Order: sequence, then C-alpha cells, then structure tokens
Amino acid sequence: MPSRLLVAGALTLGLSAGPSLAEPPRVVASIKPIHSLVAAVMQGVAEPELLLDGAVSPHTYAMRPSDAGKLAEADMVVWAGAGVESFLGRALATLAPGAEIVEAGSLKGLKRLAYREGGLFEPHDHAEDGHGHDDMPDAHVWLDPANAQVIVAALGERLAAADPGNAEAYRENAGAMHARLGALDGEIAERMAPVAGRRFLVFHDAFQYFEEAYGLQATGSVVVSPEIAPGARRVAELQARITETGTRCLVAEPQFPREMVDMLAADGTRIAVLDPNGAAIEAGPLQYEEMMRANAAALAACLADPAR
Repeated sequence: MPSRLLVAGALTLGLSAGPSLAEPPRVVASIKPIHSLVAAVMQGVAEPELLLDGAVSPHTYAMRPSDAGKLAEADMVVWAGAGVESFLGRALATLAPGAEIVEAGSLKGLKRLAYREGGLFEPHDHAEDGHGHDDMPDAHVWLDPANAQVIVAALGERLAAADPGNAEAYRENAGAMHARLGALDGEIAERMAPVAGRRFLVFHDAFQYFEEAYGLQATGSVVVSPEIAPGARRVAELQARITETGTRCLVAEPQFPREMVDMLAADGTRIAVLDPNGAAIEAGPLQYEEMMRANAAALAACLADPAR
C-alpha cells in the first residue's frame, strides 16, 4: 500500500507541474555550410538534419526517397536557394507543405551580387559596383562571413518564434556564433591580404562573395553551368584569358572531374582545390568555420609568390 501511495503522489505532482514543454522543431538543412550555421544556433537544444551529405554537388544532385521523408516530417527547412539546390526548387511545395521555409539567400540584410555572365569575368570597381543586385542574384551568399552573420541572426529569431520555450538559448547561441564569425572574418582577411588582387580561374562561379569580401578577382570560370561541359571554343577562350592575364592559379572542386582544369594548366600554373560546401568536413556547428579556413589557406597558398 505505501508504494502505491508513493506512485499516486508522484503522478499527482507530475500533473500539477503543468504541461511538458513542446518538442523542439524538426529542422532540415540542405547543404553542410547552411546546416552548420543552423546547428550552431540550435546547439544544446536539438540537432538539425542534413539533407545532402557526401561529396556530391547540389547543382547535380538527385533526390532520394529518404530525402522526401525528411522533408515531409520537417517543421522548418533551411536552404540557400534555387540558384544552388536546384533539386529543391519545386520539391519543397509538395514534399514539405506544412514546414516553414527559410531561404538563406533571400534574407533581408544580405549583401547580394548578380551572377556574372559568360564565364569570362572582367575586372570591376568594387566601390561603384555596390550590392543589392536584383537580377538573378548569386545564391552562394554564405561564402562571405558577413552574410553568414545575417543568416545566423535570422535563424535565431525564426527558431525563437517557432519554439518560445527555447528562445533564450537560440538567441544566445546566435549571438555567440555572430561573434565567432566576426573573428573568422578578420582572420581570413589577414591571411588573404598579401595576395589581394592576384588573378585566378575558378571551376564554376561559386566564390564571388569570397572574392568581394577579401579583395580578390577571378578571371573567369571553366564552366558557365556545372551541368554543361565546355566546348572547344570556350576552352580556347579560357586558354587565351589565362595567357593575357598572367593567371597562375586554377581552382578545382572535389565534386567535379578535374581533367579540364588539368588540361588548362600550363607550366608554372598551380591548382588549388576549393569546396564551397566543405563536403569532406564533418557536419556540425564547427563545419562552416573549418571550411572557410581550409578554402582560404588553399587559395592563399596557390596565389602566393613562388619563392615563399
């Protein structure tokens, strides 16, 4: 009998304590750098799910049934935008109809740049060019830490609104990550300063925000679209551009075959492997910072004076 009374008393106390806190929202993030920013804001509360893991480009990715299941169960989906994850453009409306959709590339306060056309980039005056282009904005916005700060701040508020019981944690995490991103920005700026203004050729036009942030200038891209291989005429144009501009650094990406980059490389040309998604880096709240440091180190080494 005493044991039954204890059990009944415990149940009574549990009921009088009021309703339990609701579960944190189920959040799905599209690619690793976006997932990392979400994970940093949710740290200590819950872990977001990553949709696209592994060394595959979001430009050429094909959805799997398991991806559809994650989206169907999501309360919130965070992605960069159709300019990056083209496979998600139409799927979100049908596969995640009840989820809040956060398009990181369209958040208020971001620095936005228009996609460069033609694949052979001309030098531009940063002071006159400005920001806020509305004509097909480049969706690789996360490659500028200042934009990552905007994304983190917005995620803190969106998650606080969706989960008021953990609002303080989300906002504190967002503030801490904002500060870390500011420190990261200064660290990369110091690393890239000695090579600012030196020219390089990218595989596809993914690094414009990184260039803009740190005073760099790509001469062009091997492919205009990652889905389409360059033809003979384009290869000839690229070879001429490399010679004309004295480009000594070519950028390859691990998600794409590098035969074309190797073919364009001449004597004395260096090749840097950069990854705008950091696919080889373990997913989590530190992935973004590790990815940015790795890309900065690889490009700085590629652009450095040969004697160094």
